[in-house]
Amino acid sequence: MPELDYATVRKLTEQVAEPLSAEDQTVQSMPDVSPTKWHRAHTTWFFETFLLETSLRGYRHFDEHYRYLFNSYYEGVGPRHARNERGLLTRPGAKEIGDYRHHVDDNMQMLIERAKAGDQQIASLVALGLNHEQQHQELIVMDIKHVLSVNPTQPHYGKARWWDQPVDRSKTGQWSEHDGGVVEVGFGSDGFSFDNEAPRHDALLRPFAISETLVSCGEWLAFMDDGGYERPEFWMSDGWNTVKAQGWDSPLYWWQENGEWLTFTLGGPLAVRADEPVVHVSWYEADAFARWSGARLPTEFEWEVAAPKKAPARSGLDLKCLHPTSDEWYGSVWQWTASSYSPYPGFAPAAGAVGEYNGKFMVNQEVLRGSSCATPRGHARATYRNFFGPHCRWAFSGLRLAKDL
Repeated sequence: MPELDYATVRKLTEQVAEPLSAEDQTVQSMPDVSPTKWHRAHTTWFFETFLLETSLRGYRHFDEHYRYLFNSYYEGVGPRHARNERGLLTRPGAKEIGDYRHHVDDNMQMLIERAKAGDQQIASLVALGLNHEQQHQELIVMDIKHVLSVNPTQPHYGKARWWDQPVDRSKTGQWSEHDGGVVEVGFGSDGFSFDNEAPRHDALLRPFAISETLVSCGEWLAFMDDGGYERPEFWMSDGWNTVKAQGWDSPLYWWQENGEWLTFTLGGPLAVRADEPVVHVSWYEADAFARWSGARLPTEFEWEVAAPKKAPARSGLDLKCLHPTSDEWYGSVWQWTASSYSPYPGFAPAAGAVGEYNGKFMVNQEVLRGSSCATPRGHARATYRNFFGPHCRWAFSGLRLAKDL
């Protein structure tokens, strides 16, 4: 796995934000969404807090208030601004955040040189910081899509456009069969991984089959036409309660106009295309669809065993085309699994505040595998464990099916 270049990763964050005005970067459209400028600041705060403060003698903060404003959830670092109030921060502005990023980048150069010279402790923290920033690059795209969607004018994101090529559906209905047995899962090679991907360990699988394709919008329309959102027999109790409370009758960003289903994309509102993978559905919806179809969601280990071990080089974030484009394991939509997010046998978080990165979220979350059209290139791998609450829909999340043999 190639090492990430500090300047390249940091530059991509600014490229993702570049099409947005200062006003765009300030809005928080729901509690799960963070303003773009907050993401730009928080990823910078990460390098400042976990590297510059501890390893660069004489480092001077750009602004002492930022330690409080841009801490996300690290109790070990200290108090922080409430997550659901991030959109109230008109100051500092987007420009000041840019100045903050330059300040930290300039100071990081000495530590980058130390990492290249063989300082493994600094090198590992830099790698974590860069992979953390890649996660936030995808979050910026997810969040700004929601922000723009609540604007009545339904504006475009920069020069984003709709993918106008047909999706290959030739494998629709095909299943890949697997014998099961004892398999090794989890990260076990050289290069970077997050702590929740390890230790590598054995898992026992029963014989299963997994779909060669992602569930399409056309298949989802059939579910809707058959009363999928109105039939409680397909839903978990909490999911059914959510459907009723939220008034769900379709995936997020869909609406009906003159008998036609439309969807909001970062390239503007367009007709739902039956051949494309369905996206922006929650775990509750994915699980209900699987039951309706007579199948189930794969476990995360079934997914890992069946998936290609490497993501195609072409898959990844394209600022001109930000939506699912093909039935691939990687680079289209994150795929919900039947697995709750929990620690692997022998998992232990790192010491100190940085150990809060993943471990403390291992409850009330469901695992997604693969990657999406908004995942930066090089950030996808077979062992990657994404996770969200079962009600969440604003991520680029879809599904493929599995069944017992």
